[in-house]
Amino acid sequence: MKFNIVNLGCRMNQFDGDFIVSKLLKAGYQKSELPDIYIINTCTVTLKADRSSRQAIYQAKRQNKNTIVIATGCYAQTNKEALESLEEVDIVLGNANKEDILKAVEEFLQNRQKISIVDNIFRKNDITFDSEIIFENNRPFLKIQEGCNSFCSFCVIPYARGKVRSLDKDIILKTIKDLYEKGYKEVVLTGTQLSQYGEDKDISLFELLKEIVKIPIFIRLSSMNINEIKKDKNLLDIIIKEQNIMPHFHLSLQSASDRILRLMEREYTLKEYEEIAYYILKHRPISAIGTDIIMGFPTETDEDFNFSYSFIKSFPFAYLHIFSYSDRPFIKASKLHPKIKESVKKERSNILQTLNEEKKQAFRESMKGKTLRAITISQDKALTENYIYIDGQFDKTNDIIYVSL
Repeated sequence: MKFNIVNLGCRMNQFDGDFIVSKLLKAGYQKSELPDIYIINTCTVTLKADRSSRQAIYQAKRQNKNTIVIATGCYAQTNKEALESLEEVDIVLGNANKEDILKAVEEFLQNRQKISIVDNIFRKNDITFDSEIIFENNRPFLKIQEGCNSFCSFCVIPYARGKVRSLDKDIILKTIKDLYEKGYKEVVLTGTQLSQYGEDKDISLFELLKEIVKIPIFIRLSSMNINEIKKDKNLLDIIIKEQNIMPHFHLSLQSASDRILRLMEREYTLKEYEEIAYYILKHRPISAIGTDIIMGFPTETDEDFNFSYSFIKSFPFAYLHIFSYSDRPFIKASKLHPKIKESVKKERSNILQTLNEEKKQAFRESMKGKTLRAITISQDKALTENYIYIDGQFDKTNDIIYVSL
């Protein structure tokens, strides 16, 4: 049979998608643009993400009414009833059940009745991994950690991904060595909350990185939390000293208002965030620091927003990921009032989107005259060590080059 997959949302979903693809290919299925089975790997971080997931489901069924549509991912895990109610969905698989995809497909083919397999994610005590995974990206996203122990008041992801589970160090090292020997030039370490790696084991992210950097491959880190970095000076030092750790750090801020940060239960202050971010920039000046910003959090005043805007404008962020707050299942913030009007959220979002374009351009301008390492990701595009996309004509892909802007 033929299949296709759409991965929505974060890099975690990209890795999970690679896992599903590998499992199906090894079982004799073929990937195709005209599939018998269409897998929608959903996201649920916001209401907009839910909507995008549903639209992808509708689109899959419109392409071929006989396609078996499988909805999996975070939306499936946190609100299976919503997906079960869609006539376009044939199989619902939670994040805790992606390994069951072959069994679910076989059962559906036998009975042609809707199937829903969504176990309690908090009972899952291991991390989904395949030592022979087939990566579809020439910059593989390697999931080394899953789940989050923070439970911020706005975030549904711990309920979608569970508590922290970490991949064994030896498996990670072997996988990265194998990638290097196969010719890969960069690997992206990803996780629900990467900086919480090892909280379930007797190891830290610093101790893991200390071993990884001995392998001559570019290492890019996905989103990290200031909370863990401020507790581990060794982690901070290794990311500024080791040259094969890319100078690209995504440090979620969410708000520059300490009052809002307390309501979000983020467990750091703006001052603590600034100290760590400026420390990185002082020691690795070419670093790209990106961040997440939530605007429209319940009770956010014009004063809160304007303060955040002023800080973001003054700080040398390389880019912003901007989210409008929306109530999610299970979260504490859904009980907070007053809520912010949608029209106000839209206005604030537009203001920040404009600022984001200014920040990206300013960061690119600040790199003029500098020579940067880059990896060619296609015949006409390269990505620098500090996350700037470069257009050009390159001899080959998956090659390390040096570029000047």
